[in-house]
Amino acid sequence: MENTFYVSVLLIGLSSTASAQDQGLWGSYEDTFKGAKYVDLTHDITPTIPVWAGFGNSTFAPAEAGADLGGYASKGDIYTYNKHGFVATGYLLQTDQLGTQLDPPAHWAPEYPTIDELPATYTLRPLVVIPMQDKVAEDFGYALQVSDIEAFEAKHGTIPEGSVVFVRSDWSKGWPDKEFAARTPFPGVGLDALKFLHEQRHILFHGHEPLDTDATPDLEGEYWLMHNGYAQAEGVANLDKVPPIGCLVSIGYPKFRGGVGGYARYVAICPADWEFGISVSAADAPLPKSDKLLHWDEEKGMRVR
Repeated sequence: MENTFYVSVLLIGLSSTASAQDQGLWGSYEDTFKGAKYVDLTHDITPTIPVWAGFGNSTFAPAEAGADLGGYASKGDIYTYNKHGFVATGYLLQTDQLGTQLDPPAHWAPEYPTIDELPATYTLRPLVVIPMQDKVAEDFGYALQVSDIEAFEAKHGTIPEGSVVFVRSDWSKGWPDKEFAARTPFPGVGLDALKFLHEQRHILFHGHEPLDTDATPDLEGEYWLMHNGYAQAEGVANLDKVPPIGCLVSIGYPKFRGGVGGYARYVAICPADWEFGISVSAADAPLPKSDKLLHWDEEKGMRVR
């Protein structure tokens, strides 16, 4: 009996070890990501958010039937909860340069990748947030300099290779005021700083809160980035809710074939003891009901609660 017991315990132990190994990254999720704090760094897309005047405004509309569907719907019918059981929305988006973005280099340089050609390895990276909001408060058109990066590294250590670097200016606090967004010069990232980040620190890409990289007449920073095969993030938000180092950033965007811009969603994943953000909870599924029903608002041109 004793030998049988020990053999059974040994087999159970081996089985547990094999099971743990078979789980792959699930252990990392349970140990780290499940309890982490998640901070959304993304603006909502609406028909009235600021956009470069050269593109024009986008419109939302209730989706309608594109064909006769017997007694269920006639062509041109607007889908409703009461009649069809669901609703949908039609989006007329005048540009892929809208709101929070991920610009692939093909935005300026056709020889480089489009949004659908970016590798899946863009999904998750170390996040660095370089603050320059104090300098912007004194000079609204301030652009990040190499000296700012060196001062940051003297305090926080060398920026990791392959990381994403977001530059905090607090410009996004003026969003979505169109007059504010049109103010120029706006906070930028200097060309020398971009070259330092990419050529010396070998980051994946940088991001900024305004809708352009810099306020120079020929957008020299954006031109250099795209013509050297680098992507960039624009229109990021909530950088005041993220520490300078220690977080990751998840990167999501629709995969338009041949797309030269991307509506993106960036979410910072921060340590469990960070003061901002939310953690995984039982309320994630099923999602909670609201006492305010979703409905179409003609004046706003979109669905609201």
